[in-house]
Amino acid sequence: MTILQVHNFYQQPGGEDEVFRAEYGLLRGRGHTVPQYVLHNDAIKDMSKISAGVKTIWNARVYREIREIIQCQRPDVLHAHNVFPLISPALYYAASAEHVPVVQTLHNYRLLCPGGNFFRNGQVCEECLSATVPFPAVRHRCYRHSAAATGTVAAMLVTHRLADTWNTKVQNYIALTHFAKSKFVESGLTAARIAVKPNFLTVDPGFGPGEGDYALFAGRLSEEKGICVLLESWERLGSAIPLKIAGNGPLHSWVRERVRDLPGVDYIGHCTREEITRLLKRAKLLVLPSTCYEGLPLILIEAFACGTPVVGSALGSINELIQDGVNGFRFRAGSSDDLAGTVQGCLSDGNQLRDMRRGARCCYERNYTPERNYDLLMEIYAEAIHRAKTAQYS
Repeated sequence: MTILQVHNFYQQPGGEDEVFRAEYGLLRGRGHTVPQYVLHNDAIKDMSKISAGVKTIWNARVYREIREIIQCQRPDVLHAHNVFPLISPALYYAASAEHVPVVQTLHNYRLLCPGGNFFRNGQVCEECLSATVPFPAVRHRCYRHSAAATGTVAAMLVTHRLADTWNTKVQNYIALTHFAKSKFVESGLTAARIAVKPNFLTVDPGFGPGEGDYALFAGRLSEEKGICVLLESWERLGSAIPLKIAGNGPLHSWVRERVRDLPGVDYIGHCTREEITRLLKRAKLLVLPSTCYEGLPLILIEAFACGTPVVGSALGSINELIQDGVNGFRFRAGSSDDLAGTVQGCLSDGNQLRDMRRGARCCYERNYTPERNYDLLMEIYAEAIHRAKTAQYS
């Protein structure tokens, strides 16, 4: 099978870029031909605001180049990952013109929320979920804190909603969790066309010993990741268990200053993937205190693979993926008191903690291996091809 992969790189560590590369390796490793069409966000620096805005709605060059690649490579299916902002929905029309079925992975909520994550002013916001025109997002400057930039995203969404692009030009969607699928169905996409396929790890880090006497936070240091809630909790926990914080982000200076007053909290800063894995394998717990709707953080899958239980917010996809007492525990999102109490509860029962390590590892083996992911991908591609042929001859 030939699969044309399409992606707009953010060129940031982890996330969509890493998933794109992982699926490329997975497919190539099993004998498939995988041509790629990629653009990079760095190109925006050389564009005027008007040019970048127009290309977000419709990139004519992308339309021509995708058609040329299809005519040359003759792919069985086109699999799109991130297409925002430069690739644009023009790619769907190029594939349709060449009668190639499209599968689109929904890494975030951009089709429903110009900001992409249903988060505003420190809490979940769904004002644009049921809005035909996302005026609230423009008013609140939800994308890049800019009314103009948000207006461009809103214009793209409205244009292609009116054209019914999402329903007529994409055969199948991939949501990372059932929670994410429910939000897209709520917005009007057909449930039968949305498959649930999680992310996966290309390399199994192996089961860790968990002998380190610390909890770990590893991720972006930003408001929506719950870093403020995390530090408030450790102010209450005191010396119950040391905390290591690995990562970088807009709040790194604030975190660095804040931890000086918190004995037992160690801010490590940016770490390589290998360093994170070593920390995870020794940690007693991974803490995910997000106050936004997460997609499917790779750090969660890594923790399960290492056998490290996860204490996470009972919110969105994290609420779905953590089973209390099996692979971790959930706490009330945004509540530092509940997080502190949940961590103390985890540490109070050594036998349960050992059982949860095994439960986390079993969860990984059941859901997040390359083998499982490959099987799901093949099913989704086959369904997209079948749906396109059925529509063509109906």
